[in-house]
Amino acid sequence: MQNLSSTPDHLLRRLEWTVIRRLDGLLQGDYRTLMRGAGMDLADLREYQHGDDVRHIDWNVTARLQVPHVREYTEDREMTAWFLLDLSPSVDFGSGDVRKRGVSAEFVAILARLLTRHGNRVGAILYGSGVERVIPPGSGRRHVLHLLKQMLERPDGSAGGETKLLDLLHAGAGMLQRRSTVFVVSDFISAPGWEQSLGQLVRRHEVTAVRLSDPLEKDLPDLGLLTLEDAETGEQLLVDTHDAGFRRRLSELAAERETTLRQTLAAAGVDTLELSTDDNLIEALLRFTDLRKRRVRGSAGSGLPAHLRPALMES
Repeated sequence: MQNLSSTPDHLLRRLEWTVIRRLDGLLQGDYRTLMRGAGMDLADLREYQHGDDVRHIDWNVTARLQVPHVREYTEDREMTAWFLLDLSPSVDFGSGDVRKRGVSAEFVAILARLLTRHGNRVGAILYGSGVERVIPPGSGRRHVLHLLKQMLERPDGSAGGETKLLDLLHAGAGMLQRRSTVFVVSDFISAPGWEQSLGQLVRRHEVTAVRLSDPLEKDLPDLGLLTLEDAETGEQLLVDTHDAGFRRRLSELAAERETTLRQTLAAAGVDTLELSTDDNLIEALLRFTDLRKRRVRGSAGSGLPAHLRPALMES
């Protein structure tokens, strides 16, 4: 993992030598399974069969022939991936040398470079105190560097109220017209109300939630008297972490929030990739790719529409 003092070029060069080449070889083409949701070209029409995705029914042909027909598609060679990036103040947190924004930058660098090396395009929407920047889809190493520059050189967020993930998701739903692969990269520390917008995004695109976290957010160690500050609001609170009861209650609240968030993401029908500041990115991405492959194999024979299939959760 890197810290935010790295330049975009230094970060990308290091990842190309240490991660991207190795990961590209290990995936051996499986990145297309990881990056499902490419644009689709209409290939043919045929009669509806039990188990077909009802979203592919061509209602005009069905009405004309009085027999249900579905559209068959072929996958475009070119895929477009979008990164919806939460860069709000809480993402600047890290209990060690690595911040959650550093993890986000490495993830984006790896995935964006893997995609562009194979001729695909990537774009991004950046959210800080609001939706601040849209980077249209592009390809090539220079484009990836431009994306990283916007992430790494953005000033640390200052407390300015709660993050509204709803605004980021709403912007994505409005701007992304063509079916795409979408990665929502966030710690999901947000004001409520974003859940419905995530569901709307899922109905049109292939969405993965990339959840950023830090170990200290789940388990507070005994550090004595400690001043805690809310990164979103700036509010400070003096607590006695030597109090075992306090630490236990904090862990229980964190576990409750964890359960609720996992259930919310699963209900929306998204796969979830968990990335902690102490994770090994290669191992995490390979585990996630394996889960996606198993999901694709399982859903192929399920007969259920994609939006009704259960999402696999990365643990």
